Amino acid sequence: MDAPVLVAIITAAAGIFVSALTFFLTKRREREAEWRKQKLESYKELVSALSAIVGSVPPLEAKVRFAHIANHILLVATPAVLVALRDFLDETSDSRKNKEVDRHDELLTVLMYAIREDLGIKPNKASPDFQFRLWSAGKNVA
Repeated sequence: MDAPVLVAIITAAAGIFVSALTFFLTKRREREAEWRKQKLESYKELVSALSAIVGSVPPLEAKVRFAHIANHILLVATPAVLVALRDFLDETSDSRKNKEVDRHDELLTVLMYAIREDLGIKPNKASPDFQFRLWSAGKNVA
């Protein structure tokens, strides 16, 4: 086989390979971006639903909405977020007696940091003594 023909075949094959590789890597990045966007929307909905149940007597509709999104999170969250969410829900459930505000804030902080880590938000953590708190009607509520 002639050298110029061989070079042309190798060049064409390399071009096709590079094009295919670029296509697949681009598609992969697009899927990851779409997945991250879906996670962000789900986490925003979770925080919104959580905000709706802040207070002494949250409406049943708000509790149902929160339960729905908490269950939806099972589909998109990492194991670290799921464990943090479960611990938070166990501590804050209506059937739980002797609820502690400090424990609530501690578990909320663990949950929020797990969500931030899952979304790749940097820097992920504030000072060691920082805790997330929920606010309702301009006052701090646990």
